[in-house]
Amino acid sequence: MAFIREARFEDAETIANIHVASWKSTYKDLIDERDLSNITVENRIALWETVLRTPVNGQIAYVIENDNGEVVGFVSGGRERTKNYGYDGEIYSIYLLDQYQRKGYGSKLLQAVAASMAKEGYQSLLVWVLTHNPSSAFYTNLGAHPVEAERVTIGQGTYEETAFGWKDIHQLLHAFSK
Repeated sequence: MAFIREARFEDAETIANIHVASWKSTYKDLIDERDLSNITVENRIALWETVLRTPVNGQIAYVIENDNGEVVGFVSGGRERTKNYGYDGEIYSIYLLDQYQRKGYGSKLLQAVAASMAKEGYQSLLVWVLTHNPSSAFYTNLGAHPVEAERVTIGQGTYEETAFGWKDIHQLLHAFSK
């Protein structure tokens, strides 16, 4: 049975490895190889050590462990960063190792972070997804609606991201009880 817990500082390297592995496998057909290679385990370790040591924007992070107690995915979220769309919460990242995708682990992570954010008083939730990423269906199946599309620079390339949102975070939490 999968187990979810708050991420700890000592998880930084594992989270970084999952982040890079999942990033490269998920985006291999969506992002140019030269732009994909810009994300390294070393810079992700530095990022996650900073996030887990000194969170900003009210950032929270959870990891999910498999039956053997190995961390196989993570999620993080906090205050919506742009303040442009009328949402107060945002999922910053959610990644799983390939072999744990489409097995309910992502739903468990999203539910955990949404429940925690609702408890902290967040009313709504936004997540940015590369526009052509087929995993956007994960969010729409849980009731998210497209909000806006923007151009984003990754490495040397420019790509389109779409924001999906739940105006009422409790509607998302209700979707998990169905």
